This record gives sequence, structure tokens and C-alpha cells, in this order.
Amino acid sequence: MGGTLPGLDQPAPAFSLPGFGPGLDGSGRLGLDQFSGRWLALYFYPKDFTGGCTLEARGFQRDLQQFHQLNAEVVGISADDVAEHASFCDSEGLVFPLLSDPGGAVSQRYGSWIAPFSQRHTFLIDPEGVLRARWVAVRPLGHSLEVLDELQRLQA
Repeated sequence: MGGTLPGLDQPAPAFSLPGFGPGLDGSGRLGLDQFSGRWLALYFYPKDFTGGCTLEARGFQRDLQQFHQLNAEVVGISADDVAEHASFCDSEGLVFPLLSDPGGAVSQRYGSWIAPFSQRHTFLIDPEGVLRARWVAVRPLGHSLEVLDELQRLQA
């Protein structure tokens, strides 16, 4: 049903999905291999324009500069299509990529799928592509700060 959560200190499941955001206009794809050499905060969420998902996205946007200072990128994944992501990014002023996983194949690889939605889970992947931290059943308010704290702890 939801897939199996990947193990910590194991290679993160590969992905390549279309999306919207910097360098993505809906026609290209973004994959895990494109983050080699950088940390990645990969977060799954149910639906654009809903209360919790909007709070979570705003938090990551607010803290994006701090992620970048720590050599980390932020990417969101949901089942929404690319056009919906483009509208959400424009509406909320998001400048990080949102990827489209309509069938939930990638969400399942991360144990984050209960059709028809991705579940609210976050994964912190190191520059070598290894999963170093994960959060399940995330509470959106303040979550980006939790991820930043763990990123700083892991880099210390």
C-alpha cells in the first residue's frame, strides 16, 4: 500500500520526475543523481494549495537560504501534475522544485504513498546519495527548522 520506508545509512532510492521550479519548466526531469555532491531535503506531501502543505512549503521557502548555506537543496514531491505545481509555486513564491509523481511510483519507493496521495514524509540525503535522516507523519508547522537542525547536527 504505502511502500516500504528505506533504511537509514543505505543508498536513497533513485528517482527521475518531471516538475516545476528553477531550471524546470515542466518539460524536463529532475533526478537524485543531479544532487551528487550536495545534501538534499526531499519532502513528500499530499496536495498543493491545502492548509498543511502550504504551511510546510512556506517554511521550506523561508529557510531556503539557510539550506543553501549548508550545501543543501530542497525538493518537494506530490501526486499533483506539473501545471498544478507551477500554479502553486507562482502563488506562494516558491523557488525550489516541486516534482510530479501522479502514480506514486517514487512515493512508494520512499514508503510515502497511500493512493491517491503522497504521505507527509521527509528524507535527508547526504552528498553521496545515502539516506541519513527521515521524518514520518510530519507536522508542517516548523518542520523545515527540524530538518535544518538535523542537517547541522550531521555536518558537525
